[in-house]
Amino acid sequence: MKRMETNSVSKSLFLVSLVLLLQCFQLIQCSVSYDKKALVIDGKRRFLFSGSIHYPRSTPEMWEDLIQKSKAGGIDVIETYVFWNGHEPSPGNYYFQGRYDLVRFIKTIQNAGLYAVLRIGPYVCAEWNFGGFPVWLKYVPGISFRTDNEPFKNAMQGFTEKIVQMMKAEKLFESQGGPIILSQIENEYGPTGMALGAAGHSYMTWAAKMAVDLDTGVPWVMCKEQDAPDPVISTCNGFYCDAFTANGNKPKIWTEAWSGWFSEFGGSIKQRPVQDLAFAVARFVQKGGTFVNYYMYHGGTNFGRTAGGPFITTSYDYDAPLDEYGLIREPKYGHLKELHKAIKLCEPAIVSSDPAITFLGENQQASVFSSDGKCAAFLSNFNSRSAVRVMFNNRHYTLPPWSSSILPDCENVVFNTAKVGVQTSKMQMLPAYNKLVSWEAYNEEISSLGDDNKMITAVGLLEQINVTRDASDYLWYMTSVEVNPSESFLNGGEWPTLIVQTSGHALHVYINGQLSGSAYGTRSNRKFAFTGKVNLRAGTNRIALLSIAVGLPNIGTHFENWNTGVLGPVALHGFKNGKIDLTWAKWFYQVGLKGETMNLRSVHGVSSVDWIRGSLVAERQQPLTWYKATFDAPGGDEPLALDMSTMGKGQVWINGESIGRYWSTPAIGNCGHCSYAGTFRPPKCQSGCGKPTQRWYHVPRSWLKPTQNLLVLFEEIGGDTSGISLAKRSVTSVCAQVSEYHPTTKTFELQSIGKHDEVPRPKVHLQCPRGQSISTIKFASFGTPAGTCGSYQKGSCHSSSSYDILKQQCIGKRKCTVIVSNNNFKGDPCPYVLKRVAVEAVCGPKITNRG
Repeated sequence: MKRMETNSVSKSLFLVSLVLLLQCFQLIQCSVSYDKKALVIDGKRRFLFSGSIHYPRSTPEMWEDLIQKSKAGGIDVIETYVFWNGHEPSPGNYYFQGRYDLVRFIKTIQNAGLYAVLRIGPYVCAEWNFGGFPVWLKYVPGISFRTDNEPFKNAMQGFTEKIVQMMKAEKLFESQGGPIILSQIENEYGPTGMALGAAGHSYMTWAAKMAVDLDTGVPWVMCKEQDAPDPVISTCNGFYCDAFTANGNKPKIWTEAWSGWFSEFGGSIKQRPVQDLAFAVARFVQKGGTFVNYYMYHGGTNFGRTAGGPFITTSYDYDAPLDEYGLIREPKYGHLKELHKAIKLCEPAIVSSDPAITFLGENQQASVFSSDGKCAAFLSNFNSRSAVRVMFNNRHYTLPPWSSSILPDCENVVFNTAKVGVQTSKMQMLPAYNKLVSWEAYNEEISSLGDDNKMITAVGLLEQINVTRDASDYLWYMTSVEVNPSESFLNGGEWPTLIVQTSGHALHVYINGQLSGSAYGTRSNRKFAFTGKVNLRAGTNRIALLSIAVGLPNIGTHFENWNTGVLGPVALHGFKNGKIDLTWAKWFYQVGLKGETMNLRSVHGVSSVDWIRGSLVAERQQPLTWYKATFDAPGGDEPLALDMSTMGKGQVWINGESIGRYWSTPAIGNCGHCSYAGTFRPPKCQSGCGKPTQRWYHVPRSWLKPTQNLLVLFEEIGGDTSGISLAKRSVTSVCAQVSEYHPTTKTFELQSIGKHDEVPRPKVHLQCPRGQSISTIKFASFGTPAGTCGSYQKGSCHSSSSYDILKQQCIGKRKCTVIVSNNNFKGDPCPYVLKRVAVEAVCGPKITNRG
């Protein structure tokens, strides 16, 4: 009996111990901390690759695909800002639906088995309207943004607490078993804090303590804030962060490794070569960095009026590995994927030791991580012009210019940042073959301006944001001037000149209901003037100025003082008594357009006016005109876009959803040769000069019905609607260029580590998107081909079997692999010459079941 009692007690103790052990295990499994080397998750140091995807810049229907593609590309973490102005459009009224369903986005990340970083801010910059701040915040009494100011701190803390509580309620922090491993408070505050002095430092310190006190159970970070107080981690943003050091005994975290750059209307497209981006990442890692986030991994679209700047385009493509439409951009995606594989092979050594750096030459160095029998090395050549041959561990290695070679075993090179062996994809917009039918037009009634009793009247010029509260891009400024019949310009003399000084972004001038001219600012010149001759008549003349905002600024200090609109002076020159100064005249103000008031962009609103039909539309290409048409959704699942190149400037909606602002102004820039080697800055690699900065506008398929989709646009300048078309974005061809193996290069495939008895042969890998297969080999050459994807040419050395080999092994397949060797190409076309294969394959509808 006593033995049975003893056994019973033993079992109870065992069960209690088991429960305690499980609880302890759960605590360990749900913990995030850090040391000087890395983030520590579940008790283990981790090297992590992250990618920025902003949930409002895509649709919920796109999220899972974007996240899965990121995961397949070697991404461990998805990072996003939290957009205050989208979530709290008016004080205390919150919105977390549709593209702003933050919880759904984080749970989609969790379901994919990835971690998340939540950059609450709540200032985001991000080329987002007003930096992510709601405009109503500007009118809180006594407020001063981002400084030691109680009204601002109260509002900021309230929103931050709202987000944290929401995440806690859904158990989304890693400390609760969720995916969020880091949170960020404030954003790139260092330069602002320095400009504000003691008040800035006080605010920053307060923000850090406020965040930590919210007790999320995961670390907080502050980017570009070197003196962030403990325990907050200071992190780096930039094109390069290898020179960055963290604050205190903390890991080196790169919160924004810029994968490209944003675009502005009137500017060229900026692209960052993947070789330089990979080199920047390798440099950061070999200096001890253990967390890299690509900003952006998918940029997406500034739908609606979310683009800031001002002048930021609707496209936020950012030259990211996943393009604006969510398609894989090659070779950037694939080359970074190979980089991630190579660095992950080095992870045990990287997170366990500090790098030992030795110099191999004037601009060459080796970084070696060694611990407990593990060894990994990075060999770098900082010379931007010449390849070099270096000696490391009694072996010779050839390093291309501006590159790093990665040796996970301190012996074999598995990856070099400058050698791109993955395929290149050519994207094209292909006609969708569905017509936009029944164009109809409605003109804004300029003649009725000023008839509204609700109009604002004031002596002098009012600032635009104060009047519109950013409810519309448009504000009418109206006044009148009396002209004496005796003025000489009424009798054949020179017409008067109107000069309007404005801080708006665009301006249209109407005299007596007729367009007299327009003027536009730029991102670098936001204050500009309209100067033009105006036709006046004897008696009363009505002057109407339509001031237009193209997104509110997103960066700087004292947001509360920012302004836009016609701030003057405004004057007429050329009267017999001199100029007439209208700056302090009596002005009338009308917010927005009549079409906006009638909600013409919506399915229900279009029926509220009489539209001009048929051929009259083409004949009446007037400014300030609304247009509408209907169309059926094209078949397939390819992403869709509108070609707006024949239009001027305005906004466009589909089924009431705002696609965004469009503007076909040609890009000005210096589009010439682009080399990956050398320090990158946005002006270095430009494209698209002389063409519209943005021609194509993303149309999410989830916004469409099978038939009778309503397209509405408002055109400010005038354009040809017959040129508007819908297109499918498709991969039309894939290219690859791979060199044969040469013993002196010591280059191996990733999976070859440790297989010293076998030298793997380099291979050409080609792959078309799902639903497509390789239909044609457009170019193939084994030898010394020249050129790039789309413009390959045969060199002096060429194997006559090149086409036959590629056709035999690839036609009809979605993907194929071809070994690069003399044997595979039926002999050596040029002995003693290092050869390569260049191939361009056309992707088309899948024609067989092969592959």
